Amino acid sequence: MKALAIHGKEDIRWEDRSAPEPADGEVRLRVGYVGICGSDLHYYFHGANGENVVREPFTPGHELSAVVDYDPSGRYPAGAPVTVHPARYGAPVAGLQERPHLRPGGDYLGSAATFPHRQGGAAELLIVEDHMIRPLPTGLPLLRAALAEPLAVALHAVNLAPALAGRRVLVIGAGPIGLLVVAAAAEAGAAAIGVTDLRAEPLERAVALGANETALVGRDVVENESYDVVFECSGVGVSVTQAVRAVRRAGTVVQVGMLPNAEIGVNLSPMLAKEVSLVGAFRFSTEIDDAIALLAASDRFDAVISHVIPAADAVNAFAVARDASASAKVMLQL
Repeated sequence: MKALAIHGKEDIRWEDRSAPEPADGEVRLRVGYVGICGSDLHYYFHGANGENVVREPFTPGHELSAVVDYDPSGRYPAGAPVTVHPARYGAPVAGLQERPHLRPGGDYLGSAATFPHRQGGAAELLIVEDHMIRPLPTGLPLLRAALAEPLAVALHAVNLAPALAGRRVLVIGAGPIGLLVVAAAAEAGAAAIGVTDLRAEPLERAVALGANETALVGRDVVENESYDVVFECSGVGVSVTQAVRAVRRAGTVVQVGMLPNAEIGVNLSPMLAKEVSLVGAFRFSTEIDDAIALLAASDRFDAVISHVIPAADAVNAFAVARDASASAKVMLQL
């Protein structure tokens, strides 16, 4: 079989591998599509994602759809379409019963946080534990199903905020996660959805997904205290300051974008006088099941996918995914 492997900074190879054999409790999948995530871009272009450094040949990818290739238990028939919950959780911790994704330990597909690294899904064949399998409803296209993981991230962020029905919502940053937050906010009944970005092209995509107010950074002004809930999806310090200013008194800011693990300049002073709630969002728990149901019910999410590129052309695919003006979600086709 073939698999992608990152060997270091800007060194990714389409390699031959031996076909893996599933053990008890495992299922072998034939992967269809894998989305390129921001963490994958960091691993390829920098050889690291924050403190997680690539120390051995490493297959990226945690957003995927597939069909079952072989299930030793017979529970899943060959050819059954599925997606995967990419997390394995650590040991139970008191107080986190409803938030297993926050337990220390565990791992995630396509992550170099542990060593040996947790190999990801950008391979023709992939072994996962059976509890990670999520069968797909009839009629859900395999390509769209690969959005289940990032849509689950967006739904989790929305679930951390007060109910959005009838509220004014702002999304800062119209990358793939920001776009999916826009769509999730629309599904949740937000009365108005504003979006800001550095580029015009992502704003156009956001409108297609439900946004009805747009602001181009550097040209348009977002009025202070003009939104009930703000989702910060860019991971840039100055945008956190903007979020705290844009949210109304007693409103909520949900930090979705991954901030750098470093001291950064952020002005949180307005948060105090307005009694703003600042909430962090990390991955998701069970929301992948809700994501699958939404993807099956509507084709509106197809607008997030801008490119489908063969995995053998990964260098080009990663270059396209890095250019936010040219692309939204780039899918590798296995």
